[in-house]
Amino acid sequence: MHAAGGPRTSQTTLTAIFFEAIETFALPNAYQYKTNGAFTPISHAQVLERSRRVSLGLGAIGVQRGDRIGIMSENRPEWALADWACLGGGMTDVPIYPTLPGDQIVHPLNDSGAVALFVSTEVQASKAASVRAQFKTVRAIISFVEPKPPGVDYSFAELEAKGAALDSAAKAAEWKAGALAVNPGDLATLIYTSGTTGLPKGVMLTHDNLSSNVLAAQQAVPLNAGEIALSFLPLSHIFERMGDYLFFSCGVSIAYAESIDAVGLNLTEVKPHFAMAVPRIFEKLYARVLENATSGGVIKAKIFAWARNVADRWADEKLAGREPGGLLAWQYGLATKLVFAKLAQRTGGRLKYFISGGAPLAPAINKFFYAAGLTILEGYGLTETSPVIAVNTPDAFRIGSVGKCGAGVEVRIAADGEILTRGPHVMQGYFNRPDATAQAIDADGWFSTGDIGVLEDGFLRITDRKKEIIVTAGGKNIPPQPIENRIKLNTYVSQAVMIGDRRKFPIVLVVPSWDELEKWATRTGILWTDRAELLRLPAIQAKMDSEVRSTLQGLASFESPKKIGLLEHDFSIERGELTPKLSVKRKVIDASYRTLIDSLYESEHEA
Repeated sequence: MHAAGGPRTSQTTLTAIFFEAIETFALPNAYQYKTNGAFTPISHAQVLERSRRVSLGLGAIGVQRGDRIGIMSENRPEWALADWACLGGGMTDVPIYPTLPGDQIVHPLNDSGAVALFVSTEVQASKAASVRAQFKTVRAIISFVEPKPPGVDYSFAELEAKGAALDSAAKAAEWKAGALAVNPGDLATLIYTSGTTGLPKGVMLTHDNLSSNVLAAQQAVPLNAGEIALSFLPLSHIFERMGDYLFFSCGVSIAYAESIDAVGLNLTEVKPHFAMAVPRIFEKLYARVLENATSGGVIKAKIFAWARNVADRWADEKLAGREPGGLLAWQYGLATKLVFAKLAQRTGGRLKYFISGGAPLAPAINKFFYAAGLTILEGYGLTETSPVIAVNTPDAFRIGSVGKCGAGVEVRIAADGEILTRGPHVMQGYFNRPDATAQAIDADGWFSTGDIGVLEDGFLRITDRKKEIIVTAGGKNIPPQPIENRIKLNTYVSQAVMIGDRRKFPIVLVVPSWDELEKWATRTGILWTDRAELLRLPAIQAKMDSEVRSTLQGLASFESPKKIGLLEHDFSIERGELTPKLSVKRKVIDASYRTLIDSLYESEHEA
């Protein structure tokens, strides 16, 4: 069984998209960034000139066409300028997550043979300096900040100045011709997948891989020149990177958030029309909305419950293709005015769509926001697929699915339920890893995603990760992600991870939502000195047990976690428990909390 996403889009390059967008839109605010308390614009003309001069500056310090260059930075205009400079100069950039510790940046830079590295701040420069002796090929480190920190060879301004000294009308024409001479099959970027086991592998994505995704997305999501997108997911991840290429290609101004913590404020300042996000963002926002609703007194809670019920019925009608009318339409208008308008204001008041990817979004959360007037277009893909395989669109929208395939994308479901895909979006392969490439892509070009899913009327629905399916000692197969998502809907739960592979039954490790739990403990008259002590109290354990079990109704007996372990701290990238895109490393968590896990199994004598 397979689904085709429509005709193949024409081949092109990212550099062709770059010049076409600049010449077509000539925006005064192609990019925006916050400085001195206000968002400052960078025009298309400035983007062109600065990218060219950085590219020429790279050439002046000995970087050549075909070389690889690392970029380790938070989202900011210089990230994009460095990227365009590399692409225009026929170079390949290697994004490095800025959250990675120093010892984890060495492998991607050495494996790729990167000759230079862009870093953003003093923090990133210090990280690079601490492991520079281990770099095999990096000859130059360039900082985005001025003055350049210790251990940095050039600042971005110095590199631009070197390029400016070489720049002229003739040189600009020569650089443009060289940029447009890039072939669709040339390597654009080398992205090291964090993975949940083993050393990261370099995913080779060509200009055609990424351009095909951009062109397909143009057909799927309506974007208008002059609109604004807020960029806050890491550009080192392919999801935000491709999204920013898409926005740039359509003349949408890209405003860079100050940080992930400042997103709430930046939404109200920028008032964007679009934003890319991962489910964790929506989970936190959902929890905050519920907390506000329940902490404002009985009357406020009752109004919220009524509004939510009305919105839920309104959403059912809309999702069924019917237009709500009569009393329901009037009630929904009142519910919007009393409750949901405040949620819209928090996003700036003119958000058309959130675009969600990176992990499964709980259908209940998606429906809540849809009912509240915020549409989340959930999609699906991997780094290896540039990334988009499928995405919901305004015209083909189904909650619980990741939408239909993009133009030129094929999908079929293997006999064991694994999702396979083929098309121009599939990577060239893993860098220097022909064995891994052959395992991932068969002779007919089908890429094995490692995800389990089903096709329903052309809509793709993801049910779990193939390698994450828990197989109990009794031979029962349990997909953990849908169960974890149910548990995380509870306001007392921040994070949840199921364990149970080759064990006699599943258990779940839970990180409480500390704001909620501590408020409950205070109301109940419980005294404690620290969170570790609080988690040891029988009353707290009973409360969390009750809250988690309230989410498990309807599960088969073998699927339902038999024991619940409580953890004091959120899972983190630094401790190796999460990948940089916040995917759980189940095996690491299993090993890290082995003492607690073993104690839960030892205290239970029956499956």
